[in-house]
Parts: sequence; structure tokens; C-alpha cells
Amino acid sequence: MPKSKVRKKTDYTINPASRTPVKVKTGPSSTVYVSTMLGLMLLGLLWLIVFYLVATPESLGADGKILNWMYELGPWNFLIGFGFMVAGLLMTMKWR
Repeated sequence: MPKSKVRKKTDYTINPASRTPVKVKTGPSSTVYVSTMLGLMLLGLLWLIVFYLVATPESLGADGKILNWMYELGPWNFLIGFGFMVAGLLMTMKWR
């Protein structure tokens, strides 16, 4: 019986030169990005402070017109305030 030919197996290893990490040359974030990021975090904090200190029924004044719209939002103020802060914190992930 004739002997079959032995075939050389192809090597499927990945070229190590193509797997080396490449440094991306990017500069620092712009001042607009940083100021927007910090502004959102501060805006959320100020929203909650104003809600606690001014938009309560005791501080509405005699006619009840001072920030009445904010008082009517009720617990949604927490979502708005923390939403601004979380948006600012999420922006810190792209900050260079």
C-alpha cells in the first residue's frame, strides 16, 4: 500500500508586531469641555441646595410665588439635580 504524503501544517499564529499597543497622540481636553463638566456638577449641586433652602413651603413668602414652580416639581428635583451631577461625572471619563 502506498504511503500518503505528509503535509506541512500552516502556522496560524498572529504576527506579534501587529499586537503591540499604539500610543494615540492626543492633547489635553479643551477648556470648554472642562468648564462644561465642572459646570454641570456645580449646577446639580446648586439645584439641590436651592431646592432645600428656598423652594420649601415655609420659605415661599406671603404670596407663595417664590420658586413655586420648583416646589411643584416635588421629588423630581432630586432627579434633575443628581442628573446634572451624573452627567458631569460621566464627562470625566473622556477628560484628558
